Amino acid sequence: MSERRLLASGDVLAHRYELQDLVNEKLGSTTWRAHDKVLNRNVGIEMLSSADPRADHFLQAARESTSVTDPRFLRVLDLIQEEQHHHLVVREWARAFPLDQLLAQSPLPNRRAATVVAEVAEALANAHEHGVYHRRLTPHQVLLKQSGAVRIVGLGVTTALSPVGRQDSLEDLQGYEQLDVQALGKLLYACLTSRWPGAHVDGLNAAPTEHGRLLRPRQVRAGVSRDVDTTCDRILGTPPRNHATPLRKAADIARTLRLSGEDDDLHDDQPSLASMSSPDLLRLDPVIVPGGPPPGLEPPRRRPKAYEPAPPTTLERGKQRAKRAAKGDRGLVLLGVIGALLLVTILAFLVGRSSNGDKADPIQRDSPLRVLPIQRAGDFDPQGDDSSENPKEARLAIDDKLSTGWQTSKYFGSADLGGLKDGVGIVLDLGGPREVDSVRLQLNGQPTSFSILASSPSTTRVPSKLRGLQRVAAVNDAGADASVSLESGVVTRYLVVWLRSLPEVGDGEFRGEIREVVVRGRS
Repeated sequence: MSERRLLASGDVLAHRYELQDLVNEKLGSTTWRAHDKVLNRNVGIEMLSSADPRADHFLQAARESTSVTDPRFLRVLDLIQEEQHHHLVVREWARAFPLDQLLAQSPLPNRRAATVVAEVAEALANAHEHGVYHRRLTPHQVLLKQSGAVRIVGLGVTTALSPVGRQDSLEDLQGYEQLDVQALGKLLYACLTSRWPGAHVDGLNAAPTEHGRLLRPRQVRAGVSRDVDTTCDRILGTPPRNHATPLRKAADIARTLRLSGEDDDLHDDQPSLASMSSPDLLRLDPVIVPGGPPPGLEPPRRRPKAYEPAPPTTLERGKQRAKRAAKGDRGLVLLGVIGALLLVTILAFLVGRSSNGDKADPIQRDSPLRVLPIQRAGDFDPQGDDSSENPKEARLAIDDKLSTGWQTSKYFGSADLGGLKDGVGIVLDLGGPREVDSVRLQLNGQPTSFSILASSPSTTRVPSKLRGLQRVAAVNDAGADASVSLESGVVTRYLVVWLRSLPEVGDGEFRGEIREVVVRGRS
């Protein structure tokens, strides 16, 4: 019997996928970059011999992973069984660099490390909600695109390629989430130090230990900010140092990292990676030079005279007038009126507190996160001459169609709306007070900088001005698919997507477009 011929570049699978480049060989599987001749696009194909005892589990794991629709996971496009003696998993192709290749040359700056791991943690939190776990998350499974976007590969499939013959116990099934949580801590440690805790993984050296305990990132590399270092220890520490609260949920890790990495990075002699990616991908945090004269050279301010009496306050002047008016019958009448007013005020306060106490909290705090329905969308242009910007198109941002969207007007000269105003956007009516957890935008063009503004929970009228709105999130230089998590406890009815910087659509012409908005939270 003749030996099976190995697949090679140029072979066509399933009459449409032409193999081009062999990307990786690991755990008995091979990954190829292929060209889809039907749709004229590149795809990634991971294949395993159909004679391998893990083959059926390999396809089943890929099929189960499709229940997770988070865009940061590379989507499964096709599953093919028994094609030239192989099982195939066809995924979308991302032009990106594996994180382990970047960390082999240099650690990431604080802010970039926190952002990358926060993106991965948010994606895993979405997978955990669907009962899907990665279980083999390493730097090689994380891809960074030149736009700065994060993509994750191997959801479920990497686990299926583990050695066969081992059955998962109930304790194993219950511990899969914690495996992902620990992997997030190790990933953050690797981003900060280019070392992997516990062993040599993906070409990274093992992280150093002292008396059997893992050294903190600040003890391994200079310049690691204190808040990111503390977050890493709260994930990996057993227990965390200084009695800190441990982080045991991917969603909590993402929320904490979104607030981390804001310390100014110390100067690091890191080699430039500009030849591997764009400057936005791994740029070092800027060094802020303080302006003005050095401390201590400014002349001291004059202190007020110690013995000069302070002028009477409004309350003190009112007391003096009350004392003068209290003389005689006229004073008694005035005191009676004041007492009656005080009594009415106290009764109104008690009635108001009683009525407020009778109102039940409309938010079910223990309900799961879900996509919140948006009742209405309108344009928001408080700084425009006519306070209006394409109002008839605002509804296209919530029509569940990526082919349509709301567009700003064209601005000329610069991306910050030509310097004419601070921003423009759309206002979303959620139909009532809702606890908002995250907002995802599908944009056209890049980069786009935007903020998320929220009204107070008691607001009942659609806001038309910036007054009364609170900024709850901000993203700079976002790509076409942008997700942002809000701090816990943000309750509002009206959300404003406020575009501050627009992508260039022509020579010196700038225009932003919001094609779809998805809001997740509780109601």
